[in-house]
Order: sequence, then structure tokens, then C-alpha cells
Amino acid sequence: MHLLLLAAALVATLGCGADAKALRGDEQASLARCTAPFGDSGELGFKTANWKTDFCKHSVPYGEIQSGGPPRDGIPPIDAPSFTTQEVADSWIRDSEPVIAFAMGGKARAYPIQILIWHEIVNDEFEGIPIAVTFCPLCYAAVVFGRPTINGKTLTFGTSGNLRNSDMVMWDRQTESWWQQFEGLAIVGELTGTQLEILPASIVSWKDFKDAFPDGAVLSRNTGVARAYGKNPYVGYDDVAKKPFLYRGNVGEGLAPMEHVVGVDRGSVARAYPVALLRKRRVLLDQLDGEAIVVMWTPGTASALDAKTIADGSDAGATGVFLSSIDGRALTFTVGRDNRVVDNETGTTWNVFGHGIDGPLKGQHLTPIAHHRVFWFSWSAFVAHRGSLFSEASTPH
Repeated sequence: MHLLLLAAALVATLGCGADAKALRGDEQASLARCTAPFGDSGELGFKTANWKTDFCKHSVPYGEIQSGGPPRDGIPPIDAPSFTTQEVADSWIRDSEPVIAFAMGGKARAYPIQILIWHEIVNDEFEGIPIAVTFCPLCYAAVVFGRPTINGKTLTFGTSGNLRNSDMVMWDRQTESWWQQFEGLAIVGELTGTQLEILPASIVSWKDFKDAFPDGAVLSRNTGVARAYGKNPYVGYDDVAKKPFLYRGNVGEGLAPMEHVVGVDRGSVARAYPVALLRKRRVLLDQLDGEAIVVMWTPGTASALDAKTIADGSDAGATGVFLSSIDGRALTFTVGRDNRVVDNETGTTWNVFGHGIDGPLKGQHLTPIAHHRVFWFSWSAFVAHRGSLFSEASTPH
């Protein structure tokens, strides 16, 4: 489906109206003194009516923000998530389906993309810690944030209906500030400049999650709204020949805009690893910000944005990024004869969660590093200007 038609179809499916026309009249006048210093024309691509946001505070030009179609919370976040067992979920989720896996303190939860693709945000509490689990289909960004408490109130997030660089712009209900999902950064409103903590998480197959966390809970389909869970409203979007939806920015050299990369951002330095190279090599070793890391890829996870039914999507694989040491002991990694990742020092076999599953270090865990598994255009928009692209010549075979 052509993406412009897809956006209209999604709005219709959600039963919500959309208006991406430029602001006029009193709305335009009320913003004039705020937008003029930034060189904006006032012909904005989003609505400000009924928002209590402080639009005089923003860190990005308003011309970069545009309506994505649905209005505020037209794509409804999940505010009271319920969870079920793996045995129950097996009746409606297939082994190859992608889930966002989040683990902390020995506990884990799976958030199926077949649910997140219709809601994009889950406001949850994990072992007493408020978190937001987010997924932006347009850039394939699955990011888990800590939800901070500000002025005595813990933030909860919704979908603003707006996009910047084809990435979801979230909003918090406590201050109505707007947040860039990819970065976890407030870009408009009272909290402009505030950075959310990004927590390690990854998109993996349902089977991989079950194997690694047999007691892990899974987000239930009992969300309080009716959606076609299991179906993909973005059929064919995960195609390297496609163009990004509503994206007007530059794209870094070396890859097509819709190619998948694994991006690691350590603040002072960032690097993107092409998934095509990872698919070929299975494991990449690198030095980033003075630390040795390992990037892993394993097959068996369906693309969420390919086929009509998510479980039938082409094999996009799963990725993990970790510090390549345990208790101060440096490890290097290779691919064994069974195509599993093993370390050269002890011969231990490691899975995509960084768990030692066989050998002398069985039961040990590598330290995970938060990473993005996204389209190249999205990484180019937010990070590539201060990073580099890992090449096949960057490390020995």
C-alpha cells in the first residue's frame, strides 16, 4: 500500500479525524512571537488548539514537526497493562513473531509488536520502577525509558499525533511537553531539554524470549480497545526500495534509507552496524568510547512491517549489544560450527541476550548496552552527524 494511502487508512481504522493543514488566525498569531526568533514562517504543519503546552519553549525548529495523521492519542497508549502467561500467549502469538524483551533484576517481560504496532506506548511499572515501552513503526525504533518523577508527579506518555524525521513525537500528561521518541528528549514545552533514561531492550522472537526467560510474563491482548492484533497496518513498509514516510531530512552515505542498522550511542561517540553485515558475520567486535563491545545477530525473528500477518514477515533476525568482558576478564567472540556465538577464551556459548548457555561460563551474563535497531534514515537524522558507519573492513574476519 502506498504510504500516503496507508496513513489515511490507519486514521480511518482508528476512527479518528486528521488535519495537517497549516495553522491560521488566532492560533497562528498566538505563536508568532514564539516562532519568529527561530526563523519559522508560521505556516506550521501541526495544530496547537486544545494543547496546554508552553510553545515558547522548544529546542528544534517548528518547521521540522508535522502531523502524522491521527490526532493526540488517536493511536491510544496502554495505561493499565495486564499480563498473561506464556502458555496462554502461545495460543495467539507464533514463535517467529517479534516482541520487545525487557529484563531487569532477573525478571523479564515481553511486549509483542503485534500489540505495540497499534498502541506505540505502554506506560508500565516493572518491579516498582515506572517505565515506558515504546515502538515507532515508521523508523522501527523500539525504546524503553524510565519514567521520571518531576515535581512530585510521575510522567505518563501519549502519542501527540505528530512526527519529526518520521519518528513519533510523544507527549507527557503532566506538563504537556512534547518528546522525541528516538532520543527520549523533550523538544517542546516546559520540560524542553530534559533527557529520559534509555534502558536496554531488544526486539527478539517470541521463541527466543521463551527459551531465555521461561517464567517471563507477556503483555496481554486485553487492552481495553479493539484492534486487529496480529495484522500489520504497514504492509510492505520494510522494503529497502521504499522511501521513508514524511521524511525530508538527509540520509547518510553508504546505505539505502530503509536498510536496517544497529546503532550504539555512547554520548561522546556513536556507531551504526549494518544488519546486512551482521547477518553475514553473526558477530562483530568493536572498540567504542574506550570500551570493547560485541554486537550479535541471530536469525528467526520476523519483520513486523513486511507481510499482512506479522508472523509471516521475512526473517529480520534479532540483535544484542554487550560489553565484551565479565568481571574484568576480556572476551573475544566468534561463530562456532553450529552458527552459535562462542568466546575464544573459554569456549562458552552465548545467546542474543548475552547469557552464557553452555560451557564454563554458563549462567553468566554479559552487560547489555542500550541500542537501536532502526532504519538507516532514522539513525542518519538523529545520530550520524556525530558518529560513523561500521564497515566490513573495520574488524578482521
